[in-house]
Amino acid sequence: MSHAILAEITASVSELKKNPMSTVASGDGAPVAILNRNTPAFYCVPAQAYERLMERLEDMELNAIADARKNQPVVEISIDGL
Repeated sequence: MSHAILAEITASVSELKKNPMSTVASGDGAPVAILNRNTPAFYCVPAQAYERLMERLEDMELNAIADARKNQPVVEISIDGL
């Protein structure tokens, strides 16, 4: 059975156990696919890349909300009305 590997850099579980920080650094800021018997077991994602990913997901969710609301009527109020 073949599997898609969604990272340019791969490492084995054994390599990760031997030197975790070196394995993460080998991705040069990008995710590293960790393989178990030549099958992707998980992706090791550096904190900065994960934070960017989460920000992008949040932006996508907010855009979906904005798109869903774009045809709703506009209700104007004054600052005094708040």
